[in-house]
Amino acid sequence: MQDVIETEVLSTRIIAHDVKLIELGRIGGGPFPGFAAGAHVDVHLPGGLIRQYSLLNAPSSLDRYVIAVAREANSRGGSAFLHDALVDGDRLTIGLPRCHFPLAGDSSHSILIAGGIGITPIWCMAQQLMESGRSFQLHYAARTRGHAALLDRIAAGAPTALNTYFNLEGDPLMDLPAIIAAAPEGSHFYCCGPMPLIEAYRAACARLPAERVHLEQFAATQAAATDGGYTVELAKTGISIEVTAGETILDALAREGIAMSYSCREGICGSCETAVIEGTPDHRDAILTQAERAEGRTMMICCSGSLTSRLILDI
Repeated sequence: MQDVIETEVLSTRIIAHDVKLIELGRIGGGPFPGFAAGAHVDVHLPGGLIRQYSLLNAPSSLDRYVIAVAREANSRGGSAFLHDALVDGDRLTIGLPRCHFPLAGDSSHSILIAGGIGITPIWCMAQQLMESGRSFQLHYAARTRGHAALLDRIAAGAPTALNTYFNLEGDPLMDLPAIIAAAPEGSHFYCCGPMPLIEAYRAACARLPAERVHLEQFAATQAAATDGGYTVELAKTGISIEVTAGETILDALAREGIAMSYSCREGICGSCETAVIEGTPDHRDAILTQAERAEGRTMMICCSGSLTSRLILDI
């Protein structure tokens, strides 16, 4: 079970169309644990729901954690609860920050690209870059100004770096190939937003070195590996478990009474990341880079399977 932090809701307010800002303070006072720009936290909700939200405050501001929640049209209870039921003074349990979308420490210039609520980790990154005196450009697309969360504070904090694209107000679409081509040599690129933006970004960055292309997405792009037909061996106990058709590794472990940390079940949050000792994973997550997949040292057991008949995990 992952470590958790008990928090109190300091304030909530609507900051854009169907976007609610939530500021959290630590129960008992004191600073929150430090985190890297681009990090997210698990938010524990009624009914056992766990949802992930990016931290948008500067990593240097640890008196509070700040998240923004977009109301999902087909909410399964997470965003609906946070929008409709959560009020100032309520308590929320959250997980420790995790970051699978970090800033590169050695980049001379950064290009930050956001669509919709994807602005939350991107703005956190921008604040970190400003505090460290590093150059960047921020490209932000939304339907209208009214849909653009955090627009006022970004325009005030980084006016010369901000470029906006509001297509329902007649603005041209973001020209990703042109943005990539115009970037200074050696720039690193970061993108977070809906899948059409992510796919266009991948295409625009296809010829760049993989180590300079960074992204975070909110939805799975591949179905979970549920073909089964292999054995998972738990190195710490020596237990072997057959993974059968229709189940994931996480399902098989649960069937045998072995509790593991997990949240999204889609390979997008990283809660279930597990070290691989032997065997070849069938990666289905949206977190690991191509290089990390090729190394085969870790996997997300909620969605990934095995390409070999036996997989030994560090459990």
